[in-house]
Amino acid sequence: HAAMLATCVAAGWPTDTYLDPGHPLQLAIRSAVEELAGEAVTAVGVDGCGAPLFAVSTAGVARAFRALVLAAPGTPERRVADAMRTHPQWTSGTRREERRLMDAVPGLLVKCGAEGVDAFAFADGRAGAVKIDDGAMRARTPVTVALLRALGVHDGAELDALSVVQVRGGDGVVGAVRPAPGVFAPSASRSP
Repeated sequence: HAAMLATCVAAGWPTDTYLDPGHPLQLAIRSAVEELAGEAVTAVGVDGCGAPLFAVSTAGVARAFRALVLAAPGTPERRVADAMRTHPQWTSGTRREERRLMDAVPGLLVKCGAEGVDAFAFADGRAGAVKIDDGAMRARTPVTVALLRALGVHDGAELDALSVVQVRGGDGVVGAVRPAPGVFAPSASRSP
């Protein structure tokens, strides 16, 4: 929000309505999202922080993250990606899973989103996004770890720790959330 307000001040836009989807700031953000995702926004909602949320497909989210890491050095897009990778605590705090993933996997850009979304990209352009259908957050990271492993990231005790979420009940562990075995295994019907 501080960056949104600073942008409004720098551009001479009103600050009291900066969260309105029709505000010049939000129109600029929407345009950037559409450009990075390579598709039009299909709906506008409200994120957990109160800011407009511009919905695109899961593939569009992955394309947007890919565009960030592949942007030319020094461009605004690349500066955002580099800042997030260098200082993950600025976008996810010090204890959230995406911070732990970026610490565990050098060069990884990852961010969670509302309603069970994770998106990531590697510096080489490999990218992905997951959306948990029911919007629950606890399955998000184990599924992301399974996808990272399917893309060749296998090392690390931290990935092992993030691949399973314990379900607690009463005074103990009553279950676990983990992806089904082979969830990202290649299929004979899929083309490479």
